[in-house]
Amino acid sequence: MSHRFWPAAAAAAAGIQVGSAMVATRLVVDQAGPASLALVRYVLGVSCLLPAMLLTRSHARFAPRDVVPIALLGITQFGILIALLNYGLRSVPSARAALIFATFPLLTSLVAAALGRERLTWSKLTGVVLTMLGVGLELGDKTLQRGAAGDVWVGELAVFASALSGAVCSVLYRPYLEKYPTLPVSAFAMLASVAFLTPLAAGEGLFASRPDFTPGGWLAVVFIGFSSGGGYYLWLWALRHAPPTQVTAFLALSPVTAAALGVWLLGEPVSLPAVLGLVSVGAGLALAQLDSKRDRAL
Repeated sequence: MSHRFWPAAAAAAAGIQVGSAMVATRLVVDQAGPASLALVRYVLGVSCLLPAMLLTRSHARFAPRDVVPIALLGITQFGILIALLNYGLRSVPSARAALIFATFPLLTSLVAAALGRERLTWSKLTGVVLTMLGVGLELGDKTLQRGAAGDVWVGELAVFASALSGAVCSVLYRPYLEKYPTLPVSAFAMLASVAFLTPLAAGEGLFASRPDFTPGGWLAVVFIGFSSGGGYYLWLWALRHAPPTQVTAFLALSPVTAAALGVWLLGEPVSLPAVLGLVSVGAGLALAQLDSKRDRAL
């Protein structure tokens, strides 16, 4: 089996997890503040990673100079990225926000090329553009819906900044993933985000009373939390073994997964543009995974 299969499979699983978590989040988004929900989510995620780290004896002694950068990457990945995205969703329709966030792989490719971490090739660029087109087709005319607020452009800028922060993190993680085992890096980065989110959640009153989740809400939160721990580990493992652009391209599976779950759980109709979008995403992912040695650089 090709050495590129497992990183691609891990990235695909992470992309599907993000889409599934988005659907589950819809069930509880009005039952807690954004920081509180994120904190509960990542506390559960850390609870998933720490036992696995102890059982596998996957320990790492971080060099003092690496502690702060890894912590900042975790804070940016979970705290700042989510805060910007949540802020943007206050004024930008979710479908249009998903389309803007789909620029994540393209931004990753540009950042990696600018920092000299990866070659920008025609197949990667074409593949990323095809996945973005596929996401647009999958979401259909919902991407054209107007926002409720007059300053929609501020929300759109926030969503774009969210995607950019994630792209930068995806590129900057690589040196630490090559230096240390993936599991300790995952656990420490997520733990740093928990420390960052705790005072924000306290400001929302999370610790003043018991979280007011419904039974179905608790099930959704538990699913989101534990799947986030596993999904984040798979994401970093894929980034350790494959170029960032090839990994982040699989984020296109997130809205596809969300749409598929909508059809399955909510009985939403399947449209021709949605089918074409799925084909475009598949073709884009295939192009993005081509061997860069056989491809011509831009």
